[in-house]
Amino acid sequence: MENMDTGNLGIMAGIIISLGFFAMIFGVFYLYKRERMAMIERGMDPRRYKPQSAPYQTLKWGLLMIGAGLGLFLAYTLDRTVFKSMEDDNVAIYFALIAIFGGLGLFASYRMEKKETSNNIGQE
Repeated sequence: MENMDTGNLGIMAGIIISLGFFAMIFGVFYLYKRERMAMIERGMDPRRYKPQSAPYQTLKWGLLMIGAGLGLFLAYTLDRTVFKSMEDDNVAIYFALIAIFGGLGLFASYRMEKKETSNNIGQE
């Protein structure tokens, strides 16, 4: 292994990555078929159990992306205006503001879901 050159390592990495990818695809299909066969053995109809959509999932992702975008924009603006006099790059502010605004987006999603579910419970 010590005498291997970089070209051989690149070829081996390509082979291993390809094999891993195909093994993952095979495993997903194998488990899917196995689950369906187990449902049939128990007398269940696999066609009745379709994946249910999560209505708030897109809201959650949308607010997360909006928050991350706002955090990135604010970090860029602060880096170019307020921290302009500093010599080094301010990488930490980018990660911090993306995390803060992304978290605020997720929190806003939680509040909206909670409000909607409490309204639905009150109407019933």
